[in-house]
Amino acid sequence: MKALDIALDLAASGIPPLPLRVGKVPFGNCRRCANNACGGRPNMKTPGPCACPRPCHAWAAATTDPDVITSGSWRRAWLQAEAVAYHPGGAGMTVVDLDNADAIAWAREHLPATQTVPTTRGEHWLYIGRMQSANAVRPGVDIKSTMAYARWLGFGTGTMTALPDAVRALAASKPAPVGPPPPTATAPAPAGGGQCRHRTPAFLERGIAMAEQRITRASEAVHTTVYRTFLAVLSTHGQCGCLAEDHVARLFTAAQAKGETARHCTDAWTNARNRLGL
Repeated sequence: MKALDIALDLAASGIPPLPLRVGKVPFGNCRRCANNACGGRPNMKTPGPCACPRPCHAWAAATTDPDVITSGSWRRAWLQAEAVAYHPGGAGMTVVDLDNADAIAWAREHLPATQTVPTTRGEHWLYIGRMQSANAVRPGVDIKSTMAYARWLGFGTGTMTALPDAVRALAASKPAPVGPPPPTATAPAPAGGGQCRHRTPAFLERGIAMAEQRITRASEAVHTTVYRTFLAVLSTHGQCGCLAEDHVARLFTAAQAKGETARHCTDAWTNARNRLGL
């Protein structure tokens, strides 16, 4: 069965596909979108800063729109494709990627049975429900859901069951990587041994408040405004560790009040981080 035919079957089932090129990796950004200069959003039904018609945004390019899948640039990609992938989170699914026999044995002991798909080295366990993806949550185990892609290897066997709390807990309790801490950029300390200004509560609070105001006042191009605001906040505060979850939540809340989806907020935030190399 040809890659394009598989993709159309998946799309009809509500599973957004994308082509993988030689090496089983997504097609790279085109010249226009290199280094996410476009803002990093694909040509999907949920609009965003990027209107690129090519499948060049990895998982974010996955779509169930047959007109996009069969368009000229996509059709050429399917002809070159070495494999077909899909965005599990876009289909409301989570894949627990078990990379070896030990990981499979662990899953059989600790996770509820569900639909299982054999892979080259192990198995994919498919659950109904989406969550944030995470790699190496334990030896040989990755979680692929939102903002990730998985190879399409068929429907496998068994009945798909609800995403268990045990899988969510794996991502929440993922251990910190072993090794020296990454270098961080700090502002020069003022004379007298003062702290980094980014960690001064008033400086940070003022920056977040101004960002909220900028989003709230946007009367047009809201998608672009949200992305650029996130980029500005991260360029100032993203490298010194002063941003907390409640700060990010405030920005997301302001964006959603202007009609943005939670998914777009997450995408825009991730694209801004990637643009800055964070």
